[in-house]
Amino acid sequence: MRVIIILLLFAQYALGQVSYERILNAGSEPGNWLTYSGNYRGYRYSSLSQINTKNIARLKPAWVYQTGEPGKVETSPIVVDGILYVTEMSHIVTALDGRTGRPLWSYRRPAVDVPTCCGPVNRGVAILDDTLYFGSLDAHLVALDMKTGKVRWDVTLADYRVGHSITAAPLAVKDKVIVGISGGDLGIRGFLDAYDAKTGKLAWRFWTVPGPGEPGHDTWEGDSWKTGGAGTWITGTYDPELNLIYWPAGNPGPDLNGDHRKGDNLYSNSLLAINPDTGKLKWYFQFTSHDVNDWSANQVPVLIDTVMNGRERKLVVQANRNGFYYVLDRVTGEFLNGTPFVKQTWAKGLDKRGRPIRLPNTKPTAEGTLVYPGMGGGTNWYSPSFSPQTGLFYVHVHENYGQVFYKLKAEYKPGARFEAGFVRNIPGEESYGAVKALEPESGKLRWEFREYSISGGGLLSTAGGLVFGGDREGYFFALDAESGKPLWRFQTGATIWSNPVSFLIDGKQHVAIAAGQAIFTFALD
Repeated sequence: MRVIIILLLFAQYALGQVSYERILNAGSEPGNWLTYSGNYRGYRYSSLSQINTKNIARLKPAWVYQTGEPGKVETSPIVVDGILYVTEMSHIVTALDGRTGRPLWSYRRPAVDVPTCCGPVNRGVAILDDTLYFGSLDAHLVALDMKTGKVRWDVTLADYRVGHSITAAPLAVKDKVIVGISGGDLGIRGFLDAYDAKTGKLAWRFWTVPGPGEPGHDTWEGDSWKTGGAGTWITGTYDPELNLIYWPAGNPGPDLNGDHRKGDNLYSNSLLAINPDTGKLKWYFQFTSHDVNDWSANQVPVLIDTVMNGRERKLVVQANRNGFYYVLDRVTGEFLNGTPFVKQTWAKGLDKRGRPIRLPNTKPTAEGTLVYPGMGGGTNWYSPSFSPQTGLFYVHVHENYGQVFYKLKAEYKPGARFEAGFVRNIPGEESYGAVKALEPESGKLRWEFREYSISGGGLLSTAGGLVFGGDREGYFFALDAESGKPLWRFQTGATIWSNPVSFLIDGKQHVAIAAGQAIFTFALD
């Protein structure tokens, strides 16, 4: 049987097929980057070590691809056999020759004026067998032939005119494509969908705001569930042994005024453990109940196996936008540990179940209330990284970051912002960005690399002992993964709002990052 499996895998490689089994074993072929976070566990880690702490000074640009349209590129490339599959603006998918950066084909759909919170962005595609999967800003899931870019099927998830959109990269699991929805700041009712990868037929939908008769519906007041938000706009992770996907949900709506949605507002700001075959919820954990600060939980959950308190545990960890770092048992959802990883002033701490103990007078008011962290959170959607080599969890943070939260009257209009409030910065207060290395079991700080500006970029750790990241000043940089010492940087000329990846081209390690409207790749000279 083992021989047959090996022969089948070899045949898939020969045909350029990216089977589920290849994605499942993505760690065994570090020359490719087969899924959003590099593996199903959310590590964003490369076991390649050609580029390392000894030779990082020789890292130079290999090529730069200019997308040609204004805007910011947030894509995380998928890389297969020397070809990069990227999203450019939110309506374009392109295949790039990894040797030269020249486009091999591009798929374009009409650019539609879609109401969004944060611009027309897209974070990448998924791949399964010989098909790419792309979620468009106008809320379509599109299957493309990976060799030609031709459309195989195209399904509509929801009406973009009332605020639905897709900005996250889908996740391919087994024979399904799982995709989240954006629009929590525009009063949508959030959901997570799974589609048959071959046909595009809807397999299941999980509503992240329960309707009448569904568990959790009683956590919403009146009809507030209809505009409850809880978008699923960042790619989740997957444990094949437990057969569970871990997908975070965003803020409730309206964002800053909870007067008419009394209750915990499940499953907003929660981590959901869902069976990918059936869409059934196994467990959930809500980080911020009845959120009124827009602290969406749309941060990549990372799956780590380790010994904790003398016992082997399957963990899921997340540095949450609310300023706390969480450690959960990913089998049961049990809260194991939690601690602030940035300055926070809104909670006394977490109780034994991990529920925040909110301090009085910390909610938004008409006169304004100062709270740390601000609306953007202690961190945000950009990826953290976990290195099996160092055993450390790396996260880009926004430190010493407070804002004054104001509450306004909530008024829902389809397709319009539904925030019911606003924020202001504190005059004279200087926040800063930093990369922090945390011990994953405790959240204890091991080191911090302070930056001049805050960051909107994710991190990549490698077996070369490096942590790569980018910042809003346009620097793409590399740190020593053990100490945080800066070792190398390159000025890209534009703000970085994306996550780095690493791969091989003709046996030579490359690192890629999107900056502004361009995609940069680097290799040793």
